[in-house]
Amino acid sequence: MVRTLTAIFDGEVLRPEEALDLKPNARYRVTVESEESQEQGLNAWDLLEEFAGSVEAPKDWAAEPDHYLHGTPKKQQKPNS
Repeated sequence: MVRTLTAIFDGEVLRPEEALDLKPNARYRVTVESEESQEQGLNAWDLLEEFAGSVEAPKDWAAEPDHYLHGTPKKQQKPNS
């Protein structure tokens, strides 16, 4: 299991910002990275991957980009039912 979470260091211990569903008294490997260094390390591909699949959009968004970006009439009209 790999999980990324945000924690606050209070000077003695790390405190997760959200509840964790972990087995008590089990050993876990923790990698510590400041949020600042993570933000600086992102390249364009990392950023695109982070947002991939996260945008709510109409089903015909890819087929009608000019309509949704510039407000032009749709090229393919739905047939009347």
